[in-house]
Amino acid sequence: MDSIVSRIANEDKIKTKNKCKLAICPHDDYAYAGGLYAKTLEPIKAKTVVLIGVAHKAKNFNLENKLVFDSFDAWNSAYGSIAISPLREKLLKKMPAESFLVNDSMMQLEHSLEAIIPFLQNKNRAVEIVPILIPYFSFDKMDSFSSDLAQALLEIIKQENLHFGKDIAIVISNDAIHYGNEDWGGKNMAPFGVDSIGTAKVIEKEMEIINTCLVGTVTPEKIRSFNQYTVLETDFKEYKWTWCGRYAVPFGLMLGNKLNLLLETKPLFGTFIGYQSSLHNPHIEVKDLKMGTTAPAHPHHWVGYVGMNYN
Repeated sequence: MDSIVSRIANEDKIKTKNKCKLAICPHDDYAYAGGLYAKTLEPIKAKTVVLIGVAHKAKNFNLENKLVFDSFDAWNSAYGSIAISPLREKLLKKMPAESFLVNDSMMQLEHSLEAIIPFLQNKNRAVEIVPILIPYFSFDKMDSFSSDLAQALLEIIKQENLHFGKDIAIVISNDAIHYGNEDWGGKNMAPFGVDSIGTAKVIEKEMEIINTCLVGTVTPEKIRSFNQYTVLETDFKEYKWTWCGRYAVPFGLMLGNKLNLLLETKPLFGTFIGYQSSLHNPHIEVKDLKMGTTAPAHPHHWVGYVGMNYN
């Protein structure tokens, strides 16, 4: 992990004393996205981080419309174990029973949160986490359960005299477009083609989604717009635009924004940190570290990444 951090490009080694309340961060291979992890997570300074993750294998467990928690005391990570915050149990006691379940098998199988943790630990060995996975979710259920979770967080923050951003922060796990016509399980995921013109159209659409839905003042309308961009209207389990964070991003934004409105009577404001992809940005050398990549990176198969900070 120390070697990965040392190899990140200088333009991504941003140091700041500023704190942010919420971030949207990639979870793909460090070789492809390491730099964006680093600069996106740099202003996350809180000791307790609520992690909102993708449940890639939710279908394996028939999971939908339930927040997924685990029951572990700690997770293994690059710098040793990372503690699960006592906040988790306090939240579960306050949440409606129908809004969540505990599934250790799903949490163990999932990778979207594991990749973020070493970057948090690299900055703060004492960091604690509350991991939550968001499987298939209807928009209305996300809206309802995010309100319940925001209210529960509010009560704990007030009871324990904590501060959003300083003591507690939220990190949303997400990778942007999954694109190409090869190695996607037999699917053609290249509606614009795989030549340079098609690729340029993809990036244009990506920036349209980011600028329309994620940048600036957070509103319910922007969050719903993101859902309409990424999820098929007739079936909430199906992609319309292949962001694996199609549930984690809107749920996490709802949660963070509602919490901020309850605490400060004002919405969050999103700042664009960067957009990269496995196709376009230089890769970090990892083979000598006995690491690798989980998928190829070429015009027929690539993934996009966005970094966002919110205050």
